[in-house]
Amino acid sequence: MRDPREARAKCSLTPLRGLPGVHFVEYHPGRRIDAGERVLLHPDGDELGAADRGCDLLLVDCSWRRTSSLLRTVDGVLHARALPPFVSTYPRRSKTHPDPPRGLASVEALFAAALVLGPPRAEFLQEYRSRDAFLAANRELVEVFLARASSPAAPR
Repeated sequence: MRDPREARAKCSLTPLRGLPGVHFVEYHPGRRIDAGERVLLHPDGDELGAADRGCDLLLVDCSWRRTSSLLRTVDGVLHARALPPFVSTYPRRSKTHPDPPRGLASVEALFAAALVLGPPRAEFLQEYRSRDAFLAANRELVEVFLARASSPAAPR
């Protein structure tokens, strides 16, 4: 779900429009969104893991201070899940509202979730300006999950 208050030009997810399995829904304050049953990527949830494989994801793309407002318009069963401790390299600029300690840019979070759940989706970072810095900052975690994904015994 995307907050239209966020500038499309700065949105890290814009290059993902049209990719298979990625669907954008615009937030409108007067409209309810039926999400069904999904995993909600949220830093306050239990850690995302193998038990979540095969579940659809909901990622809310907005500033952290607006997350609760947007989620109040979502109907359904949402299972909040946090990502492992990936480090963001997105150049944030807010001087008034702190980000959660484990907060990531939306594209970083979506890439990390796909990496954890499998199969990895390298194309999520293809157009991301901070891709190289993000992968370098998270090299060990990325390698762990890539090894799990390529293991013949890896659960799918």
